[in-house]
Amino acid sequence: MAQSRKVGSTQPDKPNTQHEKPQKKTRWVQIRMFPIWLRILLVIALLVVMAALGAMIGYGVIGDGNAGDALKWETWQHIFDIMRGVT
Repeated sequence: MAQSRKVGSTQPDKPNTQHEKPQKKTRWVQIRMFPIWLRILLVIALLVVMAALGAMIGYGVIGDGNAGDALKWETWQHIFDIMRGVT
């Protein structure tokens, strides 16, 4: 014989899940190797180093001067004086 359904039941037959603990969804968490503040400091440091290397290459190779002079304050003071029009 065929099984009869309960009359008056509005929910389909489900396994009893009231006694089971609800499982929490596991979220994917990214662990950063370098924190953001360290990345920012690293980018700033690289910008300073690249600017210094660019000035040394530009002054020493392209400008036919001594590459070490590009890092001296007197050289930059002379450049600023030329920009301001002071001779």
